[in-house]
Amino acid sequence: MNNFFNYSKDDLTKLFTEAGKNKFLATQIYEWVYQKKVYDIDCFSNVKKENREYLKNNFSFDFIKIEKVEEDTDVKKFLFRLLDGQKIEAVLMYHDYGKSICISSQVGCNMGCRFCESGRLKKVRDLQTFEMVEQIILVSSYIQDRIDSVVIMGIGEPFDNYDNIINFLKVINDPKSLAIGARHITISTCGIVPKIREFADFPLQVNLAISLHAPSDEIRKSIMPIANAYSLKEIMDAVDYYYDKTSRRVTIEYIMLKGINDSEKQANMLADLLHGKNLYVNLIPYNETNNLNFKASDKKQIDIFYDILKRRGIDVTVRRKFGTKISAACGQLRSKEM
Repeated sequence: MNNFFNYSKDDLTKLFTEAGKNKFLATQIYEWVYQKKVYDIDCFSNVKKENREYLKNNFSFDFIKIEKVEEDTDVKKFLFRLLDGQKIEAVLMYHDYGKSICISSQVGCNMGCRFCESGRLKKVRDLQTFEMVEQIILVSSYIQDRIDSVVIMGIGEPFDNYDNIINFLKVINDPKSLAIGARHITISTCGIVPKIREFADFPLQVNLAISLHAPSDEIRKSIMPIANAYSLKEIMDAVDYYYDKTSRRVTIEYIMLKGINDSEKQANMLADLLHGKNLYVNLIPYNETNNLNFKASDKKQIDIFYDILKRRGIDVTVRRKFGTKISAACGQLRSKEM
């Protein structure tokens, strides 16, 4: 039986039409499920009985479960148990501009970034659309409030689960479902070049972020195995292609690792790499874990790095650090539990 949350409204409309149903049925069901938060098909009072029977025979509304919540000032981290017993996590962050959730896209990750807790536990499988949608629904229900923005930057590499991600974006953006605006959604990739180019054709105005984390191929290869497949030049060419096709500015994510990528020389190297491009750099203070040897850059060094980029004409900010009292690093809570 198919989980209802796997389907965009357009896909449901096509299914219902092929089954001889009124295409408006998809809108009716979306309103009951996403807007009224009713998951019992028998309660869909404006839906014909024969259509309710059809739904019960073809769709389930099974939910993943919240297994554990860790809380700190302005942040909550959720551990979920999936229907097959696997575990993933999501993070809710409170900003002055609203509530943002960072969700997982895979069970484990095969990208193997040396500084990332998620990469210690290899990929088991991709998440289906419903398992990503339900992370948002359950967190929203837990806090009894609306989620304003979504970042696909948790466990997994989103572009390694491309088809499910694209379907997920269509579902949560639909005005009859979670109605999360495209410009309030960000998808992050460690640099899978063919998918960056393919994503340039996606019609929604979703934000794209590149996890770069190094100003040279040599440094990048030492901390990110994906660099052995795609060079910085290939990534920058793909980013140029993406911008030419979409006119949307790309965010460059750069985790500050002490003694690895945070020197003044490396700041100038990064400025040289990004010079003249319509990009935005987000410097990210590193969340240390007991399982990995990387250390966070000192605040003073981050400030120096920031100042160099700023003087060189690079649009840059430093991300606020969240969750110092909890398992804040990506994949850390899941890793601890397992």
